[in-house]
Amino acid sequence: MDINSIKSVYFIGAGGIGMSALVRFFLSKGKNVAGYDGTQSNLTEKLIEEGADIHYEDNPSIIPQTFKDKENTVVIYTPAIPKSHKELIFFQENGFEIQKRAQVLGMITKTEKGLCVAGTHGKTTTSTMTAHLLHQSEIGCNAFLGGISKNYKTNLLLSEKSDYVVIEADEFDRSFHWLTPFATVITSTDSDHLDIYGTREAYLESFRKYTSLVRPDGCLIIKKGIELNINVQNGVKVYSYGINEGDFHADNIRIGNGEILFDFISPICNINDIQLGVPVYVNIENGIAAMALAQIAGVKNEEIKKAMPTFGGVDRRFDFKIKDKIHVFLSDYAHHPAEIKQSISSIKMLYPEKKITVAFQPHLFTRTRDFYKDFAESLSVADEVLLLDIYPARELPIEGVSSKLIFDNIKESVDKRMCKKDELLNIIKEENIEVLITLGAGDIDNLVPQIYDIINNK
Repeated sequence: MDINSIKSVYFIGAGGIGMSALVRFFLSKGKNVAGYDGTQSNLTEKLIEEGADIHYEDNPSIIPQTFKDKENTVVIYTPAIPKSHKELIFFQENGFEIQKRAQVLGMITKTEKGLCVAGTHGKTTTSTMTAHLLHQSEIGCNAFLGGISKNYKTNLLLSEKSDYVVIEADEFDRSFHWLTPFATVITSTDSDHLDIYGTREAYLESFRKYTSLVRPDGCLIIKKGIELNINVQNGVKVYSYGINEGDFHADNIRIGNGEILFDFISPICNINDIQLGVPVYVNIENGIAAMALAQIAGVKNEEIKKAMPTFGGVDRRFDFKIKDKIHVFLSDYAHHPAEIKQSISSIKMLYPEKKITVAFQPHLFTRTRDFYKDFAESLSVADEVLLLDIYPARELPIEGVSSKLIFDNIKESVDKRMCKKDELLNIIKEENIEVLITLGAGDIDNLVPQIYDIINNK
């Protein structure tokens, strides 16, 4: 695929957070852009305002005529789209060039220096923080992000001067195997997507394969202590990182008065008194990884120190909606047991004397089936749990798999109850809320504005 020769790009699954960044990219290049998405959202409406022609019915007859010219149209789809999708079948049967989202990102990393962030969790915050550090420096960057940056109100950053591109390297469907990173961080290898991989061994082998794709002149930065056998090419520099250990780590951590400061210890150059813009404990680790990538890209120490406190975070990632003396309400995308435990633990560190209430919507039947005991253990860190039904996303129900599997394994010491999504608002109205976290990758986020109004008026 030659980007310059393409006239039209059609997206199947245009409203996904990763896909929408590519929609914006091709619009910025002056291409005709259209597509399908199954759900109308604020994001799809913004894409339409920016020039994309998007519809919500899977119907080949309503594909605009311009995009039925196979000589000048490329079709890009997300692996979350089922093989039975009518529009996808239309393009397949008529001989169009069809690419996965990951293939297009892979092509971009072959022509630019890819700064990629892989791992079961931490990808979106770390990659967005990395992009912010580069964007605020003389180096600059392009970035395809897995969330909406609060600093820039978008998931796409573009630079005419920079040959660096920041990419979230997604292991789902082995998408990250299309990339050719110049430098990459691997944050974690906790098992996930076992509906795709089948076994933990296959999951780990996929990450091992990913490490072999780093350019010979590049760098691999691995979280200290994670399970992973690497297979790098000759010439690749390998580093470790962590909060308290590794080649890149933190020292002299200070937490208090709603702030977190620490000294950044680096084999390239130390930086004292780093202040986190989003002061939650897990962002120390994310910040270390982001600063390591920034230093490798050539960002100056003074630029890093100036930019770190100005990082505003990412929508749905430790996203504080209300933060006053009486109530705290935040929305978080956490949907893996390790992420959930990290999220709740970080909030308890900030508010040790307050009651922590978690409203959690499990994501996927397969993930619930595979990890229900781990979910229960992580949720047991909270004081109160409101457990919603499973959000199915791309899946059909599995017999015997429901939220009750999680519920029954949450510790009895936790005040827990199951509820329907449409019951949640009334429960919150009646509750004495001190700190509320809504967790999940499904559609629980659609309730955030109403929850905000309820808590704000208490």
